[in-house]
Amino acid sequence: VVLLLSLLGLADAGKLLVVPVDGSHWLSMREVLDMLHQKGHEVVVVAPEVSMHIKPSKNFVMKMYSVPYTQEELERDFQAFFHGSFEEGSFFERFFHILEGMKRITNFGVSSCEQLLQNKELIRYLEESKFDAVLTDPFVPCGAILAEHLSLPSMYFLRGIPCGLDFEATQCPKPPSYVPRVFTDLTDRMTFLQRVKNLLFDIPSIFLCNFAFEPYSKLASEFLQREVTVLDLLRKGSVWLLRVDFVLDYPRPLMPNIIPIGGVNCAHK
Repeated sequence: VVLLLSLLGLADAGKLLVVPVDGSHWLSMREVLDMLHQKGHEVVVVAPEVSMHIKPSKNFVMKMYSVPYTQEELERDFQAFFHGSFEEGSFFERFFHILEGMKRITNFGVSSCEQLLQNKELIRYLEESKFDAVLTDPFVPCGAILAEHLSLPSMYFLRGIPCGLDFEATQCPKPPSYVPRVFTDLTDRMTFLQRVKNLLFDIPSIFLCNFAFEPYSKLASEFLQREVTVLDLLRKGSVWLLRVDFVLDYPRPLMPNIIPIGGVNCAHK
């Protein structure tokens, strides 16, 4: 990341629109924004008024919009989701815990995105600001919708997307023979039966994907005034900054526009 940002510093300073995701996602991204500011780039962050970690800073311009939920509601449901994610149990028990938690978290994300897209004054400001690119976390694809509306190249900053939508969007292979799926407790060295198990674990992801991202597809279609899916939008990503490091993560294929930046998320505990 340092090398990439150093190269950016050699070019003319640009104007970057940032649409972040709250929580630990933001803590990693903030480090990158601070460095971009040091390199002379103008950074504008669009975020909801209610958030856990996204706060104004001297290193970027903050544009905020109202949302129909409170700080207490947000923190309560996020805490419940985190606790549920670490509960022990069988695959199906953990899967349904995650599904229920994601339902609550998705409701916050969809509601926030809807308020942003319906904020005509803010959208007009974004249209008139002549940004050079959009930096966003596709875990919540609102930034991808804005990038499409503004006809801007998008850079994705992520650890991963539920149900492996990032693999499909980048057409990146994920062989079940050595790329273990979430919740399988498998490694990159598997027996034949373990590979079969690994392959079968892809089936629930189909339902999870539809459940998590269909509301955003509807929002995008209404806002862009044409039928579009989240997958369609993510496929237009120019660069994927992936917060993985094969020192800690199992090896897997990467496409040319995927850049591993594992370690940047260690800046804050």
